[in-house]
Amino acid sequence: MLKKLFSGLFGGGDDRSASREADPVDYKGYLIISDPQDVGGQYRVSGWIRKPVEGGEMLEHRFERSDVVSGREACDELMVSKAQRFIDDLGDDIFKK
Repeated sequence: MLKKLFSGLFGGGDDRSASREADPVDYKGYLIISDPQDVGGQYRVSGWIRKPVEGGEMLEHRFERSDVVSGREACDELMVSKAQRFIDDLGDDIFKK
């Protein structure tokens, strides 16, 4: 019990939540990577949208929303669905500064 408490306080442990980034989801040539932010036991929808381009370079956009959900898996699913709509709406314009 104390081990679990200390690992929670100091970032130890080897459960899935310790490794925040989820496996990438390929969508229309873009990679969507959920990277939820822990906010008091809940998860804020956030992550990365990346697109490989010529020469091995990777375009990247940080994707963050105000949505907060109670479960990690639900957060990953919501991140992917919101990122897919974002990609459908803006395409490569998401990488413009």
